[in-house]
Amino acid sequence: MKGIILHGGHGTRLRPLTHTGPKQLLPIANKPMSQYALEDLKKAGVTEIAIIIGDVYPEKVKEYYGDGSNFGVKISYVYQDAPKGISHAIRLCKDFVSGDRFIVYLGDNVLRKDLTDYTKKFHTSDSDAMILLCEVDDPQRFGIAELDKDNPGKIKKISEKPKDPPSNLAVIGIYFLTPKIFDVIDKLKPSWRGEYEITEALQLLMEEGNKINYDTVTGWWKDTGTPEDIIHANKLVLDSIGTEHQFLIDKDAKITDGVVVGKGTTITSDSVIAGPAIIGKNCKIESAKIGPYVSIGDNCILKDCNIENSIIMSECTIDSKTYFSSSIIAHGSEITDSAKRQFLLGERSQLKL
Repeated sequence: MKGIILHGGHGTRLRPLTHTGPKQLLPIANKPMSQYALEDLKKAGVTEIAIIIGDVYPEKVKEYYGDGSNFGVKISYVYQDAPKGISHAIRLCKDFVSGDRFIVYLGDNVLRKDLTDYTKKFHTSDSDAMILLCEVDDPQRFGIAELDKDNPGKIKKISEKPKDPPSNLAVIGIYFLTPKIFDVIDKLKPSWRGEYEITEALQLLMEEGNKINYDTVTGWWKDTGTPEDIIHANKLVLDSIGTEHQFLIDKDAKITDGVVVGKGTTITSDSVIAGPAIIGKNCKIESAKIGPYVSIGDNCILKDCNIENSIIMSECTIDSKTYFSSSIIAHGSEITDSAKRQFLLGERSQLKL
């Protein structure tokens, strides 16, 4: 079985964070969000993976993942010239799939439970596709599955972001497919937003008499399309620290009372670190209060600040007697106290004083 990770899209709702790189490389608990997808695939036994890249800094994706050898997988890259939808991206991988069953994983999705059980279920079934469903509070934002009340276990209809949702079961961004999907995609026409929709492909696959199975996600699933989603996902991942199902962390890091501290990091005795939290390598924390639910990247300097429920990316300096909450501070940022306020803010920045 092979894997496909979608790494395209412009991430407009995440600007200005995505002005300098693809959204899937934004860190959650100090790890690019798409790495969670890659690790899920690997754990499920899928080691041949194609990454779909677009025109948003594709070289950064290649630089980070390379040929996959550092992650124990083999990676190929497939270029999508424009964001034409999930089905279009899947169709580009026909040669890569080469007749195998395969898993498509959206690179901006994070799943609490890994894919092992789902993969086994699909691999041993006669299904032509399998989708994962999760109950959501805002079904208008997602592709929605309506189950057949007269035939338990069967899907009646799949629709994309319906105005009047027939259920609250979202089709999450992980799809188990067979090569039959390619012929179906070839019959699609662009939707009103100019994309080839995966929900339409699945619906047509079902209408043509093919078998689509489903499973319901236990635990949690997060689609990280907005800054609020990323901060929430960061909180959910940090909650796993010290548990049986802890997400993978740096083997050189130390864990104490729900706080992960990277190698070479120093924390002064007058600092307070409240877990769950993660601090990267070679950081300097002085007279600061950090946590709970804070991720700090490598090589950061934090002094005199109070930060909770936030993400501080690598190479940042914060030397300011100020309080941060529900914030995302991008790579290389500097925040210092001054007699007067001076700002250098990128396009679509948000500042609340």
